[in-house]
Amino acid sequence: MNDTILWLILLVVLALIEIATLGLTTIWFAVGALVATIVAALGGPLWLQIALFLIASILVLIFLRPIAVKFFNKDREKTNVESLIGMHAVVVGEIDNQSEQGQAKLNGLDWMARSMDEKIKIPVGTVVTVLEVRGVKLIVEERKEEA
Repeated sequence: MNDTILWLILLVVLALIEIATLGLTTIWFAVGALVATIVAALGGPLWLQIALFLIASILVLIFLRPIAVKFFNKDREKTNVESLIGMHAVVVGEIDNQSEQGQAKLNGLDWMARSMDEKIKIPVGTVVTVLEVRGVKLIVEERKEEA
């Protein structure tokens, strides 16, 4: 079997895996296989086919993946922990990063909480905004009043 057929088979297999998973996992290598197929069909040597396969795959992965991920995830709904970011919670145990203490109630659940600013203590009853989640801790700041 000649090189063109082998690259074509690899291209089809990679494309089928991508279609089956829809995870942007093998499409980059399918592009590389397409480039190698063209080089093989034009009679390029095997070393050039392999080199261009690797170069094309890596370049497409580096430059197009961020765009593709952004495009495909733009309508993705946040789930679980991601959905907590930006929500408001109420401090139920004073937040003091220095003594590693603090709790906030969010959606009826008590969470360990820490201030984004290491130096600030946040008293009980304060409404805070969740900035991020680290493990099982909410990282918060005092809620800014909206104008």
